[in-house]
Amino acid sequence: MEEEGFCRWLAHRTRSFKPSPIQKLSHLAQQRNAINLAEGFPDFPAPPEVKEAARDAIGADFNQYRHVQGVCDKVAEHFEHFQGVKVDSKSDIVLCCGQSEALAAATFAVVDRDDEVILLEPVYETYESCIIMAGGKPVFVPLTPPLWTLDSEKLERSITSRTKAIVINSPHNPTGKVFAIEELKEIAQLCCKHDLLAITDEVYEHIVFPGATHVSIASLPGMLERTIVTSSISKTYSVTGWRVGWAIAPVQLASAIRNIHVKLTDSAPSPFQVAALVALQSSHDFYAKLKSCYRERGEYIKKVLVEAGFEVPFTAQGSFFVFARLPDAMKQNDIEFVTDLINRAGVALVPGSAFFRSNKLGYENRYVRVAFCKEMATLVAAERALKKAKLFAW
Repeated sequence: MEEEGFCRWLAHRTRSFKPSPIQKLSHLAQQRNAINLAEGFPDFPAPPEVKEAARDAIGADFNQYRHVQGVCDKVAEHFEHFQGVKVDSKSDIVLCCGQSEALAAATFAVVDRDDEVILLEPVYETYESCIIMAGGKPVFVPLTPPLWTLDSEKLERSITSRTKAIVINSPHNPTGKVFAIEELKEIAQLCCKHDLLAITDEVYEHIVFPGATHVSIASLPGMLERTIVTSSISKTYSVTGWRVGWAIAPVQLASAIRNIHVKLTDSAPSPFQVAALVALQSSHDFYAKLKSCYRERGEYIKKVLVEAGFEVPFTAQGSFFVFARLPDAMKQNDIEFVTDLINRAGVALVPGSAFFRSNKLGYENRYVRVAFCKEMATLVAAERALKKAKLFAW
């Protein structure tokens, strides 16, 4: 009765929010002191010059509310250098507390009650939550496995008179897909045809492997004026706890996002804004080494998974995840398998069903996401733990 009493005070739009399988299994993994290949954060140090910049900023008392305009200047330069798109650093960029807040503020800025927003499935769960909190309706359009290709006809059939936007995450979490330029052109054509916005999550923009190229849809004809780009320093510079991100948008949208950001969090952490200035000026060699290190780790963990009997028909083109299919011979679903893996092998992965909402696809509980943003020693330890637990013989 007491729990029911508290529930009556909850907003209706939040009552569907439950602890995700990721949260529950992360708790179990902590209890078992499991090797963490679940959560998408590195277990190795951030670049020393970036850490030093943060320490210097704290020592210089950059510890109060602050908006460091220089960061917006560098974000604008960075976007122009890598995407060939020129934006006004004073009017078109909003610094936020990470990419997550940037996307949330963008969603709150543009989504009205009952607006529909298209999400390409599998999908990172935060997007859906933001749309629901804004009063909108998420509409899920599955990518086609095993290569997670876009079906543009299926996408267009999902568009209605209430569709406001399409969310694009590339490089993609959880599959490691980098959307091909042809796919982005198809999405752009539909956005222009149906007068839709594109909201992007480009947080893995620099973690792209040979054969793939990250292109922001904002760089395509007709899209700059209808795209909100979100990204951050978290993944590229291995500082996921610093929470410095940004939104790049046309001036009127950027103004609305900025107003919402100020009312939500006021400012991103000041000393880490200063450190972001250093990070965003990293050399070409830094990005080349980043890609090389992650490519090596990705190839290693893919080999481990294939030897274990997993199906890995799609090699990650970007991000630092492998989305592997459970062997057909395995009768457990993804949650049962991941729970057993933590208990028996002391290794934590993410059940793939956390990224699906359709629940009618027939394969949504047959995948696991494996994060390889770890020291090689961590990946080797995980392989040894799996072998010791004899989970390789299904």
